[in-house]
Parts: sequence; C-alpha cells; structure tokens
Amino acid sequence: MGKLILMERQMIMRQSFKLALRSIWGNKMRSFLTMLGIIIGVAAVIVLVSLVNGYMDSVIKSFSDMGANQIQVNVTNLSSRSVNSGQMYSFYEDNSNIFERMSPVVSVSGKVRNGEQSLKYTTVSGISEQYGDIKGLQLESGRSILYSDIESRQRICVIGGYVAKELYGSGENAVGKKIKIGDNTFDIAGVYQIKNKQYSESGGEDDFVWIPYTVAVKIEKNANIGDYLFTVRSVSKANDGVILIQKFLMDILKNKDLIRVMAMSKILDSMNKQMAMISGLAGGIAGISLLVAGVGVMNIMLVSVTERTREIGIRKSLGANKGAIMQQFIIEAAVTSSIGGIIGILFGCGVTAAVGKAAGVTAHPALNAVVIAFGVSVAIGLFFGYMPARRAAGLNPIDALRSD
Repeated sequence: MGKLILMERQMIMRQSFKLALRSIWGNKMRSFLTMLGIIIGVAAVIVLVSLVNGYMDSVIKSFSDMGANQIQVNVTNLSSRSVNSGQMYSFYEDNSNIFERMSPVVSVSGKVRNGEQSLKYTTVSGISEQYGDIKGLQLESGRSILYSDIESRQRICVIGGYVAKELYGSGENAVGKKIKIGDNTFDIAGVYQIKNKQYSESGGEDDFVWIPYTVAVKIEKNANIGDYLFTVRSVSKANDGVILIQKFLMDILKNKDLIRVMAMSKILDSMNKQMAMISGLAGGIAGISLLVAGVGVMNIMLVSVTERTREIGIRKSLGANKGAIMQQFIIEAAVTSSIGGIIGILFGCGVTAAVGKAAGVTAHPALNAVVIAFGVSVAIGLFFGYMPARRAAGLNPIDALRSD
C-alpha cells in the first residue's frame, strides 16, 4: 500500500514538472522577463564576490611575499635596563628549533650618492649576513655581506637593483665601485635582483643600501640596537616564537611597554578575516537584487493563477485536491527560478572572467558564491511561489469554472 502511494506521488510530481515546463515554454517572453531578475541577481552575486576575492587574494599574496614567517621585534633600551645584540644572538641560538634566522636592523641616516648623482628616498640599514635570505632576495652580481665583514667592520655594502640602475646603469657596472652614504664611503660588494620591474621605483623595495650592522652602529654612535627581525622555521611556530621573545625580553626589561613583538602571520590572519567580511558584504548587497527578483516571480505567478482560473476549476472538478494544485504552482515557480539561476551562473562566470581580465585581476568564479546564489534563487522561487500557489489551491471549483 505504501509503495503504491509513493508511486502515485512520484507520478504527480512528474506531471507537475511537465506542466511547469509546458507553461514556461508556452509563455517564453513572460517567463524570460520573470527569470531576468533572478539571472541578474545570481550573476551580480557571483561577479562581485569573485572579483573581491580575486583582488584580495592578490593583496594577501603580495603581503605574504613580504614574509609570513617573519617576526619584527622592537625594544626601547634604557640606561638602567637594556638588551644588546649579543644577548639576542644567544637567545636565538638557544631556540634554533623555533627560529630559522635572525638579524639586527639599524637605520642609518645620510643621502646616498655617486659623484654628483644622488638618491633622495633610499633606505640605508645595518644588517647581518642573514638579512638577504630573510627578505628572500637573489643576488644579481657580486656577493652578499658575510659574517667576516660584520666581525671586522668592513666598509662594504650591498645595494638594491634600483640603486644600481639609477647610479651605475646596471648591477654588473656597480660591483666594485664606491658609493657614499652621508660622509662615509663604501665599496659595493654585490647587487640584488629587482624583485618586480613593474614596481621598481624611488622609495620602493629595490631602493636600498645595506651595510654590516656593526658599521652602522659605529656611524650612528648608538651601541643599543632596538630593532631585530626573526624568521620561524614554519608559520605554525610564529605564535610560539612571539611568546618566547616576549618572555625573554620581559625577564630583562621588566616592562611590557618597552617591548613590541609583531608576527606577520597575525596580520595576515587579520586581513583574511576582514576580506571574508568584505566579500560577504559584497555578496549581501548583490543579493538584494535576488529579493527584488523574488517579488517579480510572485507577481507573475499571481497573474498566472488569474489567467488559469478555469484550468484550476477543471482540475478540481476531476478530483485534484488542494495539495496537488499547490504543488503544481510551487514547482512552476521553483523551476522558473532554477532555470534563471543556471543562466545567471553561466552569465556570471563569463562576466567574472572578462571583467577580471580587463581589471588585471586573476578572478575565478567563487564556488561558495555559485552554490549560495543558486540555492537562494531556488529558495526564493519556493518562498515567493507559495502565496500564489495557496491562492490557486483555495479557489472554489464552481467559481473557477464560471471564470472566463
């Protein structure tokens, strides 16, 4: 008995689905206009979310390239309590299972020049032999700063590709030449490759001069180094590294206001959360058009009920119950919304690729946006189709048959 009831329900569902397709096909223009709001709404959600995600991915990747495994440390040394580079190196070596590299960073003032040519915004820093590896740079010519240069306080330097290009024409020409930083003269030992030729500019990431930090301390006449840069062996150990550094410094300085420790991975996590919020907001704004489209579906279905009043009366007189009538109109609304949703997905994917290419952003249709937009379009069809279906089911069969 139960099997027969199930088969009967399946047959009614199939019949309702066929009637829905027949009704949609019989009123092509009206059906298309009904779907248009759904198509635009679904496409808008996909395009907006995908483009926002694509843009944010590029921003996060650029930020990640700066070093997601880096920890920046800044200490304010007092005359009574201070941390020196020797103590920091001992701490680093004692925790080599967490930390991969470490370098003091000493800022040096002074204009960079070669003869009459000078650069205005070049960053000059005193660093260790590990700094180039921390920054992930590759040598173009010459060599990097060595441990022996730091120990013997050699007046040598390495420069960025932008500096070499502006002052010497090329990296190859720069190696072995002299460069002045303020009143101090240095021999150029090596030149690093330009990271991104498109963004190689004054004040950019390729506009730098690095010297041994021991020489920088002497030039600046400040024995207390306040800045250090660590890298951890894996990003997952960044939080452990931060805790270790904070504890070590607190034991010496006794004041948390004198210590600033920042893991780049934490900033990335914060950015990811903000990007997710922005993406959701963009999808929500675009989703408003789907609600407007739902009102359009309801209006058209109400018109359809009015036009097919006589048909409803005939079906009721032949034994169709309220459930069957409601099912027919709800399925019709859901099918209309589903077809509109599928067209919207295809349209949205095409527009995403085209707009992304035009904007220079690598944007791929976001799977979550596609699934949510299609799900919402079907849900809207069911929700806004319910009222017209209920109205159709509630018609009196005699009054319906008398309708013209």
